Amino acid sequence: MHKYLVIVESPAKERTISKILGDDFVVKSSYGHIRDLPNNKLGVEIEKNYQPKYVLISKAKKIIPQLKEYTQKSKKVYIATDYDREGEAIAWHLKEALSLPEGKIERITFHEITSEAIKESLKNPRKIDINLVNSQQARRVLDRLVGYKLSPLLWRKVKRGLSAGRVQSVAVKLICDREKEIEDFKSQEYWSLQAELKKTDKEGAFLSKLYSKNDNKLDKLDLKSKEDTDSIINELQNVTFKVKDILSKSQKKSPLPPYTTSTLQQDASRRLYFSAAKTMMIAQKLYEGISLKKEGTVGLITYMRTDSLNIAESARKEAKKYIGDEFGPKYLPAKPKIYKTKIKGAQEAHEAIRPTSVLRSPENIKKNLSGDEYKLYNLIWCRFLSSQMSDALYDTKRVDIQANDYIFRASGRVLKFKGFLEVYTIEDENNNKDNNEKKQNDSYLPDLTVGEQLQLLRFLPEQHFTEPPPRYNEASLIKALEENGIGRPSTYAPIIKTIQSRNYVHLESRHFLPTQLGSIVNDVLKNHFSEIVDLKFTATIEEKLDEIAEGKDKWTEVVNEFYNPFKVDLEKAEKNIVRQKIKPQETKEICPKCGKIMVLRESRRGRFIACSGFPNCRTTFSVDKDNNKIVRPKPQMTSLKCEKCGKPMLKRVGRRGPFLACSGFPKCRNTKKWQDSYNSELKDE
Repeated sequence: MHKYLVIVESPAKERTISKILGDDFVVKSSYGHIRDLPNNKLGVEIEKNYQPKYVLISKAKKIIPQLKEYTQKSKKVYIATDYDREGEAIAWHLKEALSLPEGKIERITFHEITSEAIKESLKNPRKIDINLVNSQQARRVLDRLVGYKLSPLLWRKVKRGLSAGRVQSVAVKLICDREKEIEDFKSQEYWSLQAELKKTDKEGAFLSKLYSKNDNKLDKLDLKSKEDTDSIINELQNVTFKVKDILSKSQKKSPLPPYTTSTLQQDASRRLYFSAAKTMMIAQKLYEGISLKKEGTVGLITYMRTDSLNIAESARKEAKKYIGDEFGPKYLPAKPKIYKTKIKGAQEAHEAIRPTSVLRSPENIKKNLSGDEYKLYNLIWCRFLSSQMSDALYDTKRVDIQANDYIFRASGRVLKFKGFLEVYTIEDENNNKDNNEKKQNDSYLPDLTVGEQLQLLRFLPEQHFTEPPPRYNEASLIKALEENGIGRPSTYAPIIKTIQSRNYVHLESRHFLPTQLGSIVNDVLKNHFSEIVDLKFTATIEEKLDEIAEGKDKWTEVVNEFYNPFKVDLEKAEKNIVRQKIKPQETKEICPKCGKIMVLRESRRGRFIACSGFPNCRTTFSVDKDNNKIVRPKPQMTSLKCEKCGKPMLKRVGRRGPFLACSGFPKCRNTKKWQDSYNSELKDE
């Protein structure tokens, strides 16, 4: 008979921790949340100080009786749910649902699922932190009040089946506001001017860019037209170009800190094209444990919902030794790299996301990981290791070249010491490597001296147009939410998933566009519930939730402070909102099947045109970015055979390009990626 019961929230965690603990322990999973507010009613007694009425969720009705049997046989019960507010709330719900007395229950937390961390947590148990529980409870009640009070109003005034959320609505507003900026944007023409110069006939040419006139720096928009640019070119014909000033110096580039939830999701989106939801799903697997042949099942990364940049001293020392052994002492900084978060209220966890051991290099365990698991683990491992390495060093040179009243500037940069760049190359938000590192490294600047005269080869004028701000992609939206204090590490992925599933926004070329429905709902909320979609107000709510977690505020008072004005807004909106009409835009296309007009519609997958005779006629076509119908080529027969059923394979063209599909569809749904080598297998129809 076992002495101790350890309750975790996932079967994967159960398997990993079971192998760590001895025979005195039994580890069981609650399979996530076990209690929640009811689905079919508000579940909050507003008149009784917002008392929530929790019920067992369906799956828990079988799990709780089983867990009760184990608790009765155990001397002590350890609840080892995740270390964040949600994990603390699950622990409290387990205590309540299992009717566990205070003296029998202990709470343990850890930031990595390793033998050392688990055993250390058992030596230092604590009680459930009711402040963290109340903070999560306040969030849940606030979201329920908004959802259950606002959604019926949207049903009556906009469209049946709609729902609204406190935080999601702010995300939709960000996307709608950006779209409005793009629509209102007026592009301006401007020009740049470069001079191609040469030192001697024996040396190569280099480029210098017009920088100033009469010692006044020229702004980007100062050259407004071709005429302005041609005027300068004419003015500088037959003028001497002479080196006025040379500035040479060393430049450092420091590594980025290890990942937080937000920066991991942003980087995985930019580098790996992972959605936030996919990133968190894979990270959860890496955290809960992967089976390694030599070690068994081990957690490969620390807890992945965090906004902290702290690093355990043991991990820092291990990284230091690894870097010294693998790269040499010059790759170790003179002082350890210490990072501090700039995010207000960052307190969800004690550590940044890092590998549980840098000794498990990605290449050494690659065979134990799926392709996507390897990609994400490699990203986390490289980012952490590089954060503990020396700065990269560059030799930079800036040359100012005088031409009458004008200064042309040339600059170059050569990488002198790679440092952390041996492991991790910085990318900007547009997925370009290391701030134009390649371009600057390749730029040529000869050895020059002040006063030296240069030969002008030609002028290179170039026309440009100002561009509107880019639409949000997943990475930039998460960054905007974090910078504005909207949501917390555990909420970014659900927010993005929700606004797409509700058809308020859709992705087009990996960027968010608001749907017609999303724009209408956003306008209704802005006009009648301004605080719900106000960034500062929503951030203030997050700050108050933090204060509840710290024991500085009462959760019921925070909810009451929000609900009273919200209730007044609800009553006014019910009277003042005019019923909104959502009418699909007619196109010039005629349905080829029934002859009716086709209309532009939107779904979470994007825009398309559909027959106005729906549901009697279900004809649809994809559209391009200008909403024009995309006509796909007819399927072509190939001589390739389906390996599943033996029937011929067809070459088809979908949204993502050509692919092979079995001609036995729908009975056989086998598909394969198209390869250029298959072209010889095509047959005439």
